Amino acid sequence: MVLFSISVLNNMFDLYFIFLKLSSRRLEMSLRQRDVEQWMSHRRLGEDLRRRVRQAERYNWAATRGVNEEILMENLPEDLQREIRRHLFKFVKKVRIFSLMDERILDAICERLRQKIYIKGSKVLYDGGLVEKVVFIVRGKLESIGEDEIRVPLSEGNVCGEELLTWCLEHTSGNKVCGKTRIPRQRLISNRTVLCLTNVEAFSIRAADLEEVTKLFARFLRSPGVQGAIRYESPYWRCLAATRIQVAWRYRKKRLYRADTSQSNPNPTTIPTN
Repeated sequence: MVLFSISVLNNMFDLYFIFLKLSSRRLEMSLRQRDVEQWMSHRRLGEDLRRRVRQAERYNWAATRGVNEEILMENLPEDLQREIRRHLFKFVKKVRIFSLMDERILDAICERLRQKIYIKGSKVLYDGGLVEKVVFIVRGKLESIGEDEIRVPLSEGNVCGEELLTWCLEHTSGNKVCGKTRIPRQRLISNRTVLCLTNVEAFSIRAADLEEVTKLFARFLRSPGVQGAIRYESPYWRCLAATRIQVAWRYRKKRLYRADTSQSNPNPTTIPTN
């Protein structure tokens, strides 16, 4: 009888603590919503913007459960942080250039990844805008729309903004001033629009962080394997190759046309002039 009473009391205490935890979460969420509403009212946002902010807040809360992963990770030992990041960010190796890099570079990149939440209808990149981040898609569906209106679907495991990586690598390994690596101030301009078809959960690395990584490991980036991957993946080199192919093809067409013309008129008559 005594053991049964103790068991019942333990279950009651467990339920009580679960109830307190849920209550605190709900209270935290309600306080957050109140702060957001007050901020939107203070800034006099329009109704459409308010609706989108509320939607983003709801999805952000559902995705993170109100837990700030960055603060949680900071309190853990460094080696444990590194192992957790390697587990969470396995998708990084799906990018061809990343797959050629060693663990030190991947660890440096994973340390700089930040969680990002996008709602349906958001634009991750837009045509003519700056490419300021590389985004690794964890959950959701997107669509990449190029200048020629060709649409490419993107989903879990895909990457957008990867041209920023090749751009940073090219400029880091190709620009030297007094023996030091220098990143020029010019920025990469996007030639496509990436639109969210659903709510999207992703991780991103900013351009400044990516530049820092390429500076730290500039010596490794001069290896033939990485340089070959840069040329293969780079939009610049692809555009240059396409331009040269077009020029060569036009030159060949002109030569063939001239050859056909000369064969059809072997002895062209000369028109006398007065």
